[in-house]
Amino acid sequence: MTEKKVIIETGWNLDNSYARLPESFFTRQRPTPVPSPKLIVLNHPLAASLGLNLKELESNDGAAVFAGNQIPEGALPIAEAYAGHQFGHFTMLGDGRAVLLGEQITPKGNRFDIQLKGSGKTLYSRGGDGRAALGPMLREYIISEAMYALDIPTTRSLAVVTTGQSIMRETEQPGAILTRIAASHLRVGTFQYASNFTTTQELGALADYALKRHFPEVDASESRYLSLLQEVVKRQAILIAKWQLVGFIHGVMNTDNMTISGETIDFGPCAFMDTYDPATVFSSIDRHGRYAYGNQPHIALWNLARFAETLLPLLHDNEDQAVKLAQDAISDFDELYHSNWLAGMRAKLGIFNEEPQDESLIEELLRMMHKYGADYTNTFRGLTFEKLEDTVLFGTTEFTQWYELWQARLGRQQEPKASAQQLMQKSNPAVIPRNHRVEEALEAAVKHGDYSIMERLLDVLSCPYAHSAKQAEYATLPEKSERPYRTFCGT
Repeated sequence: MTEKKVIIETGWNLDNSYARLPESFFTRQRPTPVPSPKLIVLNHPLAASLGLNLKELESNDGAAVFAGNQIPEGALPIAEAYAGHQFGHFTMLGDGRAVLLGEQITPKGNRFDIQLKGSGKTLYSRGGDGRAALGPMLREYIISEAMYALDIPTTRSLAVVTTGQSIMRETEQPGAILTRIAASHLRVGTFQYASNFTTTQELGALADYALKRHFPEVDASESRYLSLLQEVVKRQAILIAKWQLVGFIHGVMNTDNMTISGETIDFGPCAFMDTYDPATVFSSIDRHGRYAYGNQPHIALWNLARFAETLLPLLHDNEDQAVKLAQDAISDFDELYHSNWLAGMRAKLGIFNEEPQDESLIEELLRMMHKYGADYTNTFRGLTFEKLEDTVLFGTTEFTQWYELWQARLGRQQEPKASAQQLMQKSNPAVIPRNHRVEEALEAAVKHGDYSIMERLLDVLSCPYAHSAKQAEYATLPEKSERPYRTFCGT
């Protein structure tokens, strides 16, 4: 099957700044064409914000672009090289099943990577087939869009197409390709690759590129690389705090899955926590709980230490001084994370100001939730709307005492009770992508070709703080099961 240039007016306005880095950072790689691409889902609001022509994207030519059969004008397809620590073990990696078409420049002048995920083998496939199954691609679409609606920095999903091919995993599954949109695909693992497999000069070029792309406000002084480290630390502290505040569990926080931009990336085994428990793990491959919910801040710090190590040659000519600068920068993470988390938890409880005992009030609530197996999201929802009887905490002596302390705390601030409730409504989602709801949508789509359940789920997840009547049924808990819920990487 031959490829051809797309000449229709789709609105593509592509640049290729990453491809102007030293060639050691990528390989030229065209997607592998597929027999019969079919557009399954298209993100209309995202497409419009990117300046793309919806009518043309929904045509056969549009589906061909999303499948990699046609290359839009201005694209320069490449696969990016990177490395990373996977469950603590360092290895060479790279885009094993993804191709970066280029960077879309939006009507507002913003720049976003356009990546096809599941588009075939690359130099970095390491024996894999380079393809992706429909279920995991739809899962990433659902979760990434839910994260966006929850106001959590994230890569997004523009489209999913089926390929007309079947692929083998544990069973035969329909193949699919997802179009992922990202501020960039620069990862901690990209810098680890540069540090281990390129020159210091090329490492410097990568760092300068990251600064220009994500932190243009940083000046070009000799301390700019320290500023790069400090900015990445800040963004990760904000991101991880937001994860914790909604009960999101990434599942595979390898260093190649931590972005320099501060966006959430890669949604293979991720899931949202129902019953509050810091030890919650969903990923089938995380057998020892390395990436459990309660460990996520610690792993983020560990990953940032690996990032800091890559920058040592750029931080200072004297190695000891470079190490000290790096240690000082990453030591700020704990305080930055904690302050963001604490501010978010205050908001979830309707608290506007600060008092020293706030943290103990929060910790006591979490302790009770853990002890009694309370649902994380619905507990805060019950507190928001004074539906205390909806929580398993209701009726216990501990909760009654805690509730009195909380009400007294609210009474000591100037803002009225109505303002506190409004703050709680803005801070506590009515709905999250409940695992059983996601699985229900995926099963209907993959096994029966029924996308209506997914469409309804996406609709209610698009405004998680609306607290509308149609969202109520999506707040219900799954039936109890003796088998713990498990997620998979979806490779």
